Amino acid sequence: MARLGYNVTCYNRRGHHVSGKEHDGEKLKEYKGVRLKSIFTINRKGLAAMTSSFSGAVCSAFGKYDVVHFHAEGPAFMCWLPKIFRKRIIVTVHGLDHQRAKWGRLASWYIMQGEKNAVKYADEIIVLSRNVQQYFKDTYGRETVYIPNGVNSKPIRPADQIKEKWGLEKDRYILFLGRVVPEKGAHYLIKAFKEIKTDKCLVIAGGSSDTNGYMDEIKALAKGDDRILFTGFVQGRLKHELYSNAYVYVLPSDLEGMPLSLLEAMSYGNCCLTSDIDECTEVVGDKAVAFRKGEVDDLRDRLQDLIKESKTVAEYKGTAAEYILEKYNWDDVVEKTLALYKTCR
Repeated sequence: MARLGYNVTCYNRRGHHVSGKEHDGEKLKEYKGVRLKSIFTINRKGLAAMTSSFSGAVCSAFGKYDVVHFHAEGPAFMCWLPKIFRKRIIVTVHGLDHQRAKWGRLASWYIMQGEKNAVKYADEIIVLSRNVQQYFKDTYGRETVYIPNGVNSKPIRPADQIKEKWGLEKDRYILFLGRVVPEKGAHYLIKAFKEIKTDKCLVIAGGSSDTNGYMDEIKALAKGDDRILFTGFVQGRLKHELYSNAYVYVLPSDLEGMPLSLLEAMSYGNCCLTSDIDECTEVVGDKAVAFRKGEVDDLRDRLQDLIKESKTVAEYKGTAAEYILEKYNWDDVVEKTLALYKTCR
C-alpha cells in the first residue's frame, strides 16, 4: 500500500519480543514506507493486548486517518473509540481467538467482547476462511468479506547454518514451525513421532508466545527420544533454511484462522501434512496430506507412510509451490483490501 502512494501507519506494542528479549530487533521508525509507532503497553500476559489496543485506538482516533484497521478480535474491543470520531473501521478476524486454550477467563471474555464490538461497530469485517465467514453469518447474521492471507515466493536455501548449528541436513528431518501453543497440536506430533520407526529427526521450531507451561509439558513429553530437537524461536536465514530443507512439514492444529506457516511451508515446495480442520484443508486442497484432527494414531500412520514413500513426498513437493503462490497472492490481497477501504468512504 505504501509503495502505491498511500500513507500507512502501524501501531505496535512497546516491549520485548513475545518469545523473549533475546529476540528483540532494531527499533525502526519506518519500514519500506510504512510509519511505525510504538505505543504504551503493559508487557504482561493478558494485559499486553488490552493496553496496546487501547493506546492504539486513542492514537488512531485523534490521528488524521481515513480508515482505522484493527487486526484480531482482542484489539477490536476498542474499535468503538475511533468510530466515535467518525473514522471508518475495518476489522480483520484472523481466527476465533476466544477459543484458544492459553487464555484465562478474563482474557477470553475480553476477546469475545472484541468479536461482538467488531460486529456492532466495524464498517466491514474481513475473515480469512470460509468457515469463520459462516460462523459470523450463523451467530450474528453479519455479512463479512473473505480476503485470505497471501504468500510470496522465497528462494530455496541450502542447509548451511542449520547444519552447523544443529547438524540438520536436507530431507533428514520432519518440521513443525510456528507458535508453540496448545491449539497448534505439537503434543500430538511428538506422541505420534515417538512411535515411528525412522532415523529422521523431528524439529519443533518456534517460541512459546505466553505459554511457557505448555512448552515445558511438550519438552517433558519428548524426553528420552534424542531424535526430537527444540530450536526455540527462529527468524531470518535459519527460518528460511528450515523450510527449504524439510522432508515433510507438519501442522497438527486443533484451531486456526488461516495458517501463514502452512502457506509459507508450501511456498518453499514442501510436502505438508495437516489436520483435517477446514481452515487447513481449504488452504492446501489436494496438494497435501491430511489426518483426522486430534487423532494421534492417524497422524502416526500418515507420517509413517510418507517416510516410507519418498516418491509420494517428491510428487507433493513438485506441485506445492506453484499451487499456493497462484492461489494466495499478496498483490491480490492488497487490491481487495484497498477496494474495501474505498467503499467505506
